[in-house]
Amino acid sequence: MIRVILSGCNGQMGQAIAARAENQAEIEIVAGVDNAGDLRYAFPVFDRFDALDAQADMVIDFSHVSLTPSLLDYCKDKQLPLVLCTTGIAGDLEAKVMQTAKNIPIFQSFNMSVGVSLLRSLVHLAAKALGDTYDIEIIEKHHNQKVDAPSGTALMIAEAVASALPYEPVYVHDRSATHKKRDRQEIGIHAIRGGSIVGVHEVLFIGPQETISISHTAESRVLFATGAIKAAFFLASRQSPGLYNMDDLVQASLDA
Repeated sequence: MIRVILSGCNGQMGQAIAARAENQAEIEIVAGVDNAGDLRYAFPVFDRFDALDAQADMVIDFSHVSLTPSLLDYCKDKQLPLVLCTTGIAGDLEAKVMQTAKNIPIFQSFNMSVGVSLLRSLVHLAAKALGDTYDIEIIEKHHNQKVDAPSGTALMIAEAVASALPYEPVYVHDRSATHKKRDRQEIGIHAIRGGSIVGVHEVLFIGPQETISISHTAESRVLFATGAIKAAFFLASRQSPGLYNMDDLVQASLDA
């Protein structure tokens, strides 16, 4: 049995994880952390980490990036492994994540879908084969309540593409500010927001007389909740501090 503190429990993903955990005997949500909403759970909900009063084995986080510093400090202080799913982490905060991972196991991914991990592998292979002669564009679509753009997943995909190219690409998010031809070394990243789209990511390799499209569509948040719980079980089996991701989980599944 894994006892979990659920950070961001009142958000859409927090609710999905709580519902998913109810149907699994091997995991129990013992407490939640959220400073918004008035949802009723069987477990207690605290508005900040320093008010937490629960014995747990791990934290799963789907909250807001503004809470990440206090989350990292709490997990380090309590020596709790962390499944970190919050997007928008960059710069000094990303450095803090890496530093904290020297003290505790951290599983970090901006997308908890195994399918997206496989998509990254496919686009890496395609970029290696086509990147010299094909233009590359990334399109991501999400619901109208998502605040960050481009999505963390789109940036993960862009990094997978960039790591296979023989040059350092330039990410272009908006072409309206300048009027010029497309540069060969650009990767266009486009964000669409509307309705209740859970998540769509498409990578286009556009060459002479053909276009290759590789895409992934998330049809339900249950997909990501299931991935987060799989990550929790994976992390529970790690004995050493370190920074892990979905690629490690997929590899562990292949090796099993």
